[in-house]
Amino acid sequence: MKLALFFTRGVSLRIWEKVGNLDREVKPYKKLLDYFDEIYFLTYDNRSYLFEGIKVLPMSVFRKELKNIDIFKTNQMDGSWKAVIAKKIFKKKLVVRQGYQRSIFAQKAKTKKWKQVVIQSLEKFAYTNADAIIVSSKADKKYVEEKYKINPKKVNYIPNYIDTDLFKPLNVEKENRICFVGRLEDQKNLFNLIEAVKGLDIKLTIFGTGSLKDKLTLASSENIEFKENINNKDLPGEINKSRLFILPSLYEGCPKVLLEAMSCGVPVIGTNVYGIDEIIKHKENGYLCETSVESIRSAIMNILDDNDLQKRMGLNARRTILENFSLDKVLKKEKSIYETLR
Repeated sequence: MKLALFFTRGVSLRIWEKVGNLDREVKPYKKLLDYFDEIYFLTYDNRSYLFEGIKVLPMSVFRKELKNIDIFKTNQMDGSWKAVIAKKIFKKKLVVRQGYQRSIFAQKAKTKKWKQVVIQSLEKFAYTNADAIIVSSKADKKYVEEKYKINPKKVNYIPNYIDTDLFKPLNVEKENRICFVGRLEDQKNLFNLIEAVKGLDIKLTIFGTGSLKDKLTLASSENIEFKENINNKDLPGEINKSRLFILPSLYEGCPKVLLEAMSCGVPVIGTNVYGIDEIIKHKENGYLCETSVESIRSAIMNILDDNDLQKRMGLNARRTILENFSLDKVLKKEKSIYETLR
């Protein structure tokens, strides 16, 4: 069989490479070559990349190569309509995957109503025309089934995978710091995080770029530092050097960076919100707090004062990832979907 992956609208391999995620994103498809004879990437640039068994093509729903491919798959919801059109033209099977539910994000971000209507219409178009659907959280599975009246048998919960050989506990010297990795945008609730850390005897290191960089820098204090995006292969070392990892978001999908930190065995703090509350079990494999300054600050102080809690959460976090989020376990679930579409 042959598989074609339709990239997210506007995204290319060059963008994956620029943000340091190329290896992470390509790795599962390299491993899927033991199942598929050939895999095609339909991307939004003309740059040549050489991957054994993977062919990279500029995006077009009319490409003659598509008529010989068995299964089309979307990488995200944005741009999925092209895969639906290609399915109708070439009469192929379609797997619609979404890493996060765009309509929920739009609602929480208070996006303009007309845009929310457009997003919901596009989601419905993709889901109703899909032969199988992959969602990254149990909450999203329920949402898709109820919101769009989709047969539950067609909706598959498969979380984001973690490379547990790369993201693992390392014997490195700890620095007195808290680590955050992510986009510098409103969703991540970073102003409250910065306020929560001010005055504490620990440094906050923020890895990432985004539209709020300048404003966040102005709001910072001397124990807060900003660093640019880091290549995914270098991230385990930075996480392991930190005493804590924190994701103080207002909402999430299935946050890979939180799972990566847990896989490193580092104690993690996450806010008790959509997308995080499904992953962290309070004081077992991580620590849940609310989104307010006071709650974030209290969580940090409580964990730093309790070495036994840190150790227990770190060990349980690693175990959680190995048992539920490893690449082999995730791909086994995905292959079972392809089996039903043969």
